[in-house]
Amino acid sequence: MVRQKCLAFLVVIALSSLSTAFAESLIIENIDKSSAAMTVRPNRGMSMDTVESKWGKPDIKRNSVGDPPISRWEYSTFVVYFEYHNVIHAVVKH
Repeated sequence: MVRQKCLAFLVVIALSSLSTAFAESLIIENIDKSSAAMTVRPNRGMSMDTVESKWGKPDIKRNSVGDPPISRWEYSTFVVYFEYHNVIHAVVKH
């Protein structure tokens, strides 16, 4: 009885390891290199002064809200979020 349970357990383990051996790969072709992923935007930690010197004045400056204060600058192709005076995130507009 114990021998049958051990054999059944080994068969289940062997079959489950086979399922990972036949994993599929997803290949994405025809990616537009000028797409949103390739848009150059500010890096985390940059100061407001650095962002403004590299990308110029933003189209819109939103006032800070909350604690810690989070503000947002909107450019034509991306939006930059600041905590105090440093970039925390920059996202591409759609």
